[in-house]
Amino acid sequence: MKKIISLALTILMAFSFIPFSSAAAKDSPSEVSADSAVLMDAATGQILYSKNMDSAFPPASTTKLMTALLTLESCKLDDIVTVGKNPPLADGSKIYIFQDEQIKVNDLLHALLLASANDCAEALAEHISGSIDDFAKLMNKRAKKLGCENTNFVNPSGLFDPNHKTSAKDLALIMRELSKHPEYTKIATTESYNIQPTNKSAVARPLWNENKLIQKYSKYFYDGCLGGKTGYTIQSQHSYVCAATRNNQKLIVALIHDSKKTFWQDSTALLNYGFKNFELVTLYSKGQEVTNYTSNGLTIPLLAAEDFYYVRDKGANITPTYEIQNKDISKLSFKRGDKILEAAVTLNNKPIGTLKLSGGINHDVKKVSGTAIPAKTTPLKMLSIVCYTLAGIVLLLLVRKHIIRILKRKKKFKL
Repeated sequence: MKKIISLALTILMAFSFIPFSSAAAKDSPSEVSADSAVLMDAATGQILYSKNMDSAFPPASTTKLMTALLTLESCKLDDIVTVGKNPPLADGSKIYIFQDEQIKVNDLLHALLLASANDCAEALAEHISGSIDDFAKLMNKRAKKLGCENTNFVNPSGLFDPNHKTSAKDLALIMRELSKHPEYTKIATTESYNIQPTNKSAVARPLWNENKLIQKYSKYFYDGCLGGKTGYTIQSQHSYVCAATRNNQKLIVALIHDSKKTFWQDSTALLNYGFKNFELVTLYSKGQEVTNYTSNGLTIPLLAAEDFYYVRDKGANITPTYEIQNKDISKLSFKRGDKILEAAVTLNNKPIGTLKLSGGINHDVKKVSGTAIPAKTTPLKMLSIVCYTLAGIVLLLLVRKHIIRILKRKKKFKL
């Protein structure tokens, strides 16, 4: 009997040390070779995996993602670029464009993203900004606006320069914005492309996509890949950035300064880790009622001004909480749909974003006691009001005078 009790206690103690969780334990991603790495959820910008994500390194040709972004934001695909004298002299990979050659932006973008052509990067930069230096300023301005904190670009191609650096996190932010453009994903997932003859080239120029994650017969093919960009120089080592989507969730991988050239398999491993262990959840859809604002007898429905998403571990039964900013809106005038408040959203006591709120009804504080007060009285309007008022007074006096005359006549007639 003692042996049975002892055995039971031993088993009970053993089970007491097994941790219980309602969510399945996540598989840790394998260690990547790159010195700076990030796995990011594109919808929220949430970092799902990182390794020295803010450390800056020379990014080589992954720089061209920013060049592509600025091109799509500044140009139309059918725009014609007249090549200057400098782009044909560019070092490194190129498709050998000629001075005064007229070529479409669409063709240059295909060469930029598929063949990593440095001459095309410089042609686009000069077309947009007039010079490489001015384009670099535009690149850095756009990077800062995207939230990049460890980036400094000096050229549009990624040719090595000790001052030309960025981090994995910043590159992921650039790809996050670029992948919103359907023109980019169409070009970046094209396996081959021909640039037709131009005024300076009598033959077509064939291009092949170097991104193995979109090559259907490659062992690295990744279903759902939306595009990517490789980069390499001796000093910069290998870099790679890509985006992929599954089940309406888009993930971004950025790897910089990889000495072992394992970025193909590392990217696949990180993407699989992300899609397997995390899910994108809609907290509120645009126009959905969130709560009511109540103050001083005023009740206003508050609606989500835009879709709000968050990422959670798959299987986790947790939802975010929010706290609306303390602001008196009872004295504000607004129309239904105008953004009027914000709410800080947290998950597990960690901030995950800001929910913008719009009013669900029209609210006009200028209506007092049922009388509308003009929002703005200009000098011309004021003059009109004075004139109309004076005319009304004169009219009343004339009517009064006329009535008095009639009464006097009647009185005289009676006499």
